[in-house]
Amino acid sequence: MYTPTIGLEVHAELKTKSKMFCGCANDPHGSEPNTNICPICLAHPGTLPVANSEAVKFVLLFGNAIEGTIADYSEFDRKNYFYPDIPKAYQISQYAFPFVRGGVVAGVELTRVHLEEDTARSQHDKGDRSSVDFNRAGVPLMELVTEPVIHDAKTAGNFARELQLILRTLGISDANMERGEMRVEVNISVSKTDELGTKVEVKNLNSFRSVEGAIEFEIARHIAALENGEVLSQETRGWDEVNLKTFTQRSKETAKDYRYFPDPDLPKLKISEIKDYSTSRLAEITPVLPAEKRLKYENLGLSSAQIEIIIQNQFIDSYFSELVTLVSGEPGLLVSAANYLVTDLSPCVTERMGEDVVFSPEHFLQLMKLLAEKKVTSRVAKDIIIALALADADPLVYATNASLISTLSEADLTQVVRDIILAHAAVVAEYKAGKIASLQFLLGQAMKQTKGAADPGLLKKLFETELA
Repeated sequence: MYTPTIGLEVHAELKTKSKMFCGCANDPHGSEPNTNICPICLAHPGTLPVANSEAVKFVLLFGNAIEGTIADYSEFDRKNYFYPDIPKAYQISQYAFPFVRGGVVAGVELTRVHLEEDTARSQHDKGDRSSVDFNRAGVPLMELVTEPVIHDAKTAGNFARELQLILRTLGISDANMERGEMRVEVNISVSKTDELGTKVEVKNLNSFRSVEGAIEFEIARHIAALENGEVLSQETRGWDEVNLKTFTQRSKETAKDYRYFPDPDLPKLKISEIKDYSTSRLAEITPVLPAEKRLKYENLGLSSAQIEIIIQNQFIDSYFSELVTLVSGEPGLLVSAANYLVTDLSPCVTERMGEDVVFSPEHFLQLMKLLAEKKVTSRVAKDIIIALALADADPLVYATNASLISTLSEADLTQVVRDIILAHAAVVAEYKAGKIASLQFLLGQAMKQTKGAADPGLLKKLFETELA
């Protein structure tokens, strides 16, 4: 039986104001091509790089968050190769002395985390010629490498999802895969023994589905080739999104091919001598991480599905955190708030990307109390959330002005039920003949007559009593 072994390499563009080694704006997506550039970006002779301290801090912050070992000494290296998108013929990266070693994400052990510069973007949409946009050249790029401890596509996909969530929680990268802000490369081999098989790398995967699809395809391809007596080549492959298969790009390079050596233009870094980079300082500025949030919200009584919806959206996550702060000693109210937040306010946020959603947590909580006191029904509460999402107001005032506050007594509702029974004799006959679904029609008529202000549960009980 074959055992797949998978290791991941992930590049994440860091959300700094300027590029890694110059003062140009870090804005590779929002500007006209070749506008955020300078002689350093274009590798003009005689230019000298200066390391971005914010980018260094971001990598150390990440390393501390994943419980990696922060290096005391680090340096930058030159990784030598030439493509049109890197004209100085080398990339400033790290090799022997990365900023972080070890760490764990989603149960997967990491080997290292280091910092480098991104390349320019090559574009091949101009017929028989290509163009290069240097706005991305020099953007700070954090690269992490996992240990070869993953054995299936799902685990790899879950790792990438959790990594993206951590990056966004820390605020160091938007990690949007569709825009290339987070790029995953997978190394795959299969073997029947403890010795690893021939390794193939699939590069620049830009969605979780692509990561999982490429791994599943390669595992099947490797096994089929070995079963047919073929010899696999160590190579780099690409992923065809349309045909859902990989294709050969080039033979796989090794570290020796890149001829790493320390960059003579950049100073060595002694981390312990930099106050803002101390472990204690990094711990102070580290926000609550996803794993800790999951445990906290689970203890509050939320379901795992609710928790994931909340923590995956930064606006909703922040909103719910405020609700938790506002609620004291009322866990039932918080669970109810989570239900309506996830099912009703969250779609408004998703549709608007959080923009213009102004329904304050204080007013949202007030609405939950009106619901708990049965002053409004669930249907009314949902309508109020939609109405006030973009126009914050006191929900009690809004509901009162719109005649949505329930003032009907049980006697009032009993009379409504009797009137509807008299008005719909045929439906009543169907119900008594065994068509239980007819009761829903009668309930709908009652809710319509009371403008949604009646308690559906009480109405159902009254109908069943009157029709018995």
